[in-house]
Amino acid sequence: MMDHIQILSYLPFYPLLSFLLLVAFGQRLSWLMATVLSVGAMALSALSSAYLLQVAMVSPDTVINAQLWQWFKLGDESINFALRLDSLSMVMISVVSGVGFLIHAYAAAYMKGDDNFSRFMAYMNLFIVAMLLLVLADNLVLLYLGWEGVGLCSFLLIGFWYQNPANAMAAKKAFIVTRVGDTFLAIGLFLLFRETGSLTINDITALASSNYLLENDMAFWICLLLVGGAVGKSAQLPLQTWLPDAMAGPTPVSALIHAATMVTAGVYLIARMQGLFMLTSEVMTIVAWVGALTLLLAGLAALGQSDIKRVLAYSTMSQIGYMMLALGAGAFSAGVMHLMTHAFFKALLFLTAGSIILALHHQQNMFKMGGLLKKLPLISVLFIIGIAALIAFPGTSGFVSKEAILAELYSSATAGPMFWWMGVIGALITSIYSFRMLFITFFGEYRGDDAVHPVTDKLQLIPLIILAVLALAGGLLTLDLSALFPAMPTTSGDPAWLHTVAIATPLIGIVIAYFVYFPKPGRAIADPDESVDASNTSFNLYSFLQRGLGFDTLYNTLLVKPFLFISKLNKNDIIDQLVHGIRWNVQTWHEVFKASQNGQLRWYGAMLGVGVALLIAIVLVTSGGVNTGGGAL
Repeated sequence: MMDHIQILSYLPFYPLLSFLLLVAFGQRLSWLMATVLSVGAMALSALSSAYLLQVAMVSPDTVINAQLWQWFKLGDESINFALRLDSLSMVMISVVSGVGFLIHAYAAAYMKGDDNFSRFMAYMNLFIVAMLLLVLADNLVLLYLGWEGVGLCSFLLIGFWYQNPANAMAAKKAFIVTRVGDTFLAIGLFLLFRETGSLTINDITALASSNYLLENDMAFWICLLLVGGAVGKSAQLPLQTWLPDAMAGPTPVSALIHAATMVTAGVYLIARMQGLFMLTSEVMTIVAWVGALTLLLAGLAALGQSDIKRVLAYSTMSQIGYMMLALGAGAFSAGVMHLMTHAFFKALLFLTAGSIILALHHQQNMFKMGGLLKKLPLISVLFIIGIAALIAFPGTSGFVSKEAILAELYSSATAGPMFWWMGVIGALITSIYSFRMLFITFFGEYRGDDAVHPVTDKLQLIPLIILAVLALAGGLLTLDLSALFPAMPTTSGDPAWLHTVAIATPLIGIVIAYFVYFPKPGRAIADPDESVDASNTSFNLYSFLQRGLGFDTLYNTLLVKPFLFISKLNKNDIIDQLVHGIRWNVQTWHEVFKASQNGQLRWYGAMLGVGVALLIAIVLVTSGGVNTGGGAL
């Protein structure tokens, strides 16, 4: 029987083996064989995680280390390919492998008719491999390998249907924007190694606890660079613009990126390096500001979307903002808890949205839907459960985690009352845009042009039902993270009314959404993109929200256009001229020597004579020079 170390060691290699087999033999495999390989590998990883979770629940302080091999050396520091499992990485692998397994099973049904099904499932498996390495790495070099791996896989999956130029552009955008954050992270790791001489996470945490980096300002700058990496991967301000466009990928990809893997990587990084971040309260406050502003701006942008997947995309951005806000306030356990519950209900929402899109012949515009509660009752109920958890309705997993975050904001030394109010206002906006989506999509009369196909595929429905149960009861799945995340200092006690206001706020949002968006007799539900006059002020506001509050336009004006202008202006710069000069030199001598090879014997004889004459002349000149310099003969 395998021990804990062996089970941990094999965990990322099941999907890796599946990836290699699918890439090597994918064209020869039937849908069933490819499904068994890809989903079966995920099942093995999920079962391994479930076993390790039982071990962690019995003894929360358990740490399992698995050193597979020595990777390379950096000076005196050995960088090992080694995995480390503690309570934080236990939460992460449970989410990645558990929710990832359900998404893979759903994806097998969703993508069944695609000509490149095996390639798609191979990319999905590779995505899980990269994420498992990221969260299990015992050093920051291996973490960075997984970090770049999920970036590569996101590019491959978002642009999976690359035949459509818009999909290819969305993939490139995601890759380029996240590379900006990755560059910040890489610089931060270089500085961290220079200051500590180590990139092993345990060693850095120990040095941080001894205040080793407080002798200068390096802790501030290192943490700020790590935040730069986190905001890119987790789509937070100011590097959030890639996430809505990532909806170009197949819907299971959206669920995988938004729920279980990529966007949680930045949250995990900050939580994992919390010992370092606690050395500098200024950066903690910056993280809180990033999270608070992102959750508000993303919530407002969600109010202006007509595409059901883009609403959920901005919702993801907003919920990751809550996690960042929690981390900045020192509520690490609450932030990680929300990461887990968010994976449950957001995967549920994306996958049910995928079933709706399939049932409506790939229609994604909510204003072309309506009345789906009657036409798709089971899918509608499952979607409503996801919405309830999203708005933190009492009794759901989202309520448990979001209330835990809000409960620690008001008296946090690095956050405070202002951030609590921002979190509450964000909860109000979340409730309004969520029920806007719900009322427009599921109530009133059906406004589509095509017949609605019922969803009967069990491979689609079973994962949705399991996720719905987790969205309701997932808040009961808790691990003791107190050993990893010591309590942060607080400023004062909380007023008694905070909890009541936090609970009532989402309910107020439901009432507002009902009066504004609920379909009523005599009120037409028209697509604002088509029905509102461009000169109308409200349309301008709606268009502003729909464009994500103009960040793409701003970046295009300030960064993209000037860069393209300089590139065109400087396309013949000195470096290019040097390269072209080398080409000209080689090409010229090639033509000269080629002209001398004409096959005529007289020409060759003449050239030989000229060569001999030149050689004699050189010898005479050289000899004369020597005699002249050396005196008389």
